[in-house]
Amino acid sequence: MELRTRMPGVGTTIFTVMSQLATDHKAFNLGQGFPDFDPDPSLLDEVNTAMREGHNQYPPMPGIPALREGIRGKVKALYGHEYDSNSEITVMAGASEALMMSILALVHPGDEVIVIEPVYDLYIPVINLAGGTPVVVPMTAPDESHNTYRVDWQRVRDAITSKTAALIVNFPHNPTGINLQESDLDALERIVEETGIFVISDEVYEHVVFDGEKHQSLCRRKALAERSVVISSFGKTYHITGWKIGYCCAPAAVTAEIRKLHQFNVFTVVSPMQYALARYMSNPAHHLGLASFYQEKRDHLFNGLANTRFKPVKSAGTFFLLADYSEISDLPEAEFAKWLTIEHGVGVIPVSAFYRDPQSREANHGLVRFCFAKKETTLDAAIERLQSL
Repeated sequence: MELRTRMPGVGTTIFTVMSQLATDHKAFNLGQGFPDFDPDPSLLDEVNTAMREGHNQYPPMPGIPALREGIRGKVKALYGHEYDSNSEITVMAGASEALMMSILALVHPGDEVIVIEPVYDLYIPVINLAGGTPVVVPMTAPDESHNTYRVDWQRVRDAITSKTAALIVNFPHNPTGINLQESDLDALERIVEETGIFVISDEVYEHVVFDGEKHQSLCRRKALAERSVVISSFGKTYHITGWKIGYCCAPAAVTAEIRKLHQFNVFTVVSPMQYALARYMSNPAHHLGLASFYQEKRDHLFNGLANTRFKPVKSAGTFFLLADYSEISDLPEAEFAKWLTIEHGVGVIPVSAFYRDPQSREANHGLVRFCFAKKETTLDAAIERLQSL
């Protein structure tokens, strides 16, 4: 029998390709979004303590009660919405699993799901796997009057049909670095109230919001919280991306469907790390200090790039910023990113990689994404190389 693929058109991601290219050419990897520094030693000590206390067997399927209770308390303190830690919060094997299980729980064959482009590369393949149809609504790209991307919510509303099951949003947004404002929540609230669709909200950078602004989580609004799955990541928050631990918060009926899938996917999440995180997150300073920590890095890279031929854009959140390279080259974004990695030793990600058709004119705006979740010495060394352009 001939092998049939479940995911036609899906190959190795651009992140893997560019990271391997950076390794092969001994380039500084400012492409893939992971820190090149270690987490807090006290968090590692908590893991060791948990192991020695005997927390090495299967924990409860939805996550240990102490960690779910910690998530409940944090969300209530920051956003005012109180989830039930027993029936509405689930600890997942990273935000990736949370996203995949949420999409599979809410999307059925024949359903449509709206995604906003540039779009994180996980969403569309999983929608297809669920038998759904992705409906792509592009953001308004940067122009002479606005150097950042913008969402046209009326365009999103117009894309909703009787077949629409869900809308996926991602703010603070990867790769553009934009964040939601109160007016955006107003627009989303109107959309949900008028249509009754579900929203899957990817909020993994919730604590990385700059310039004194607040993260506008969808669970700040009761009407949105009642129709949303809100997803976050301990990996992004505590510099432990390799642990692959995240969580999702959703109304009880939706959570029940997500847990049905979760229990047959991974069943549960690594035990000692859960106990360590429950203790560590009890100190709010560990997540409340993240914005200022990363803002220093953002400003450091921004100021460094401003002294090159790049035109950097100051992001409102995430640990990425975009930069315009139009004064350096007229190559398409993917070709420019590879050229920069090979010839000048700095790895970046083309923004066109976040479009369905990366080769299209609509996907190429002369922009690349830099990650500043790096040591200052790494950023300085990369900036020095870029100054030679």
